Amino acid sequence: MTAVWWLAGLVLLTVNLRAAITGIAPVLSDLRDVFGLSDAGAGVLTTLPVLCLGVFAGLAPVVARRFGTEAAIAGSLVLITAGIVLRVAQSPVSLFVGTVLAGAGIAMGNVLMPAVIKRAFPARVGSLTGLAMMLMAASGAVAAGLAVPLAEAGGWRLALAVWAVPSLAAVLVWGPLAVRGRRAPTAPMAAPREEGSLLRSPTAWYVAAFMGLASLMFYVLMSWLPEIMRDAGFTPAAAGMMVSVMLIVGIPLGFLVPVAAARLRDQRPVVVAVAATMVAGLAGLLLVPSAGWIWVAVLGLGTGSAFPLAYTLLSLRSPSPSVAAALSGMAQTGGYLLAAAGPFAVGVLHDVTGGWDVPIVLLLALVVPEVLFGLLAARPGVVRPARPQARPKARPAAEPVRIR
Repeated sequence: MTAVWWLAGLVLLTVNLRAAITGIAPVLSDLRDVFGLSDAGAGVLTTLPVLCLGVFAGLAPVVARRFGTEAAIAGSLVLITAGIVLRVAQSPVSLFVGTVLAGAGIAMGNVLMPAVIKRAFPARVGSLTGLAMMLMAASGAVAAGLAVPLAEAGGWRLALAVWAVPSLAAVLVWGPLAVRGRRAPTAPMAAPREEGSLLRSPTAWYVAAFMGLASLMFYVLMSWLPEIMRDAGFTPAAAGMMVSVMLIVGIPLGFLVPVAAARLRDQRPVVVAVAATMVAGLAGLLLVPSAGWIWVAVLGLGTGSAFPLAYTLLSLRSPSPSVAAALSGMAQTGGYLLAAAGPFAVGVLHDVTGGWDVPIVLLLALVVPEVLFGLLAARPGVVRPARPQARPKARPAAEPVRIR
């Protein structure tokens, strides 16, 4: 296949890795009315996608090792398409099952995308990772922005089902790539077992911890920033718009940060800059909440840079596409599970303390381990998987002494 076909596949893959998630929240009130969801049920529905990103991320390298990465990606896109279609059936069970299927497909696509870039475009890791991050952010923002107008025009089913069109188009592009990959003598991006485990690699754990804390910060702010700003005196409309501003600020950074990071041998200065913006934004919310628009823009710089940087490190710290897939699976499994716990923990802390000061102080404290793990992960070098130790060969039994 030509590079143009690979590029088309990469673009279509990335635009399907956020829309099925971000399109739910804007029509959540419609879903609650139609299906009679309780507050707990609505909370589970919005938490399920993030949980799936962590739970199913570890399966992606296993599936790629067995069937080849191209086939695994094609399968992940089939899951996304099936999940989107299943969600629009008139059944609460299908709504939740479809959400799980779509989340599982997105989790696998997230994990395998760095391996695709590493193998198909090894000289363009920075620019194509940046393109992927920018398209992911933009598609998520578009899905969230169009959800309500589409629901008003054709109902909540249209708002959710429309995203099956790009996912089906992606299946049609990745299908031939999967067939070609299976016909090859060896699966081009399958991770051989003999490369060993990443669990003994400190650098792999540093990357995973940095990605987890960066994801936690993002999802906490996505979940609670409107409530924080409403309690600070802003109108509900303004508080909701602030989340959009934070996302929009991050769209160009999704491209610029990976490009800049890939050109640097040492990415630690970028980690320091990310930490500085997060500290400034959170401290501003705590001390001068009336200047909320400024702090939201600053936090957009921080969150919009942290996750693309972590994603870029998956490729930069990997010596091969197979290691990139394994590192991506390890980092995203732990990272998204940690991120899923963040909004819940902050909500409980708010209920216990009756305000937002303590939760914001907690987020400020979490910047410390985030920057420490980020500095360790950004040091020059690559991950070295621990190879399994060879079993010692059995010595031949000594010849028995014959007594004559």
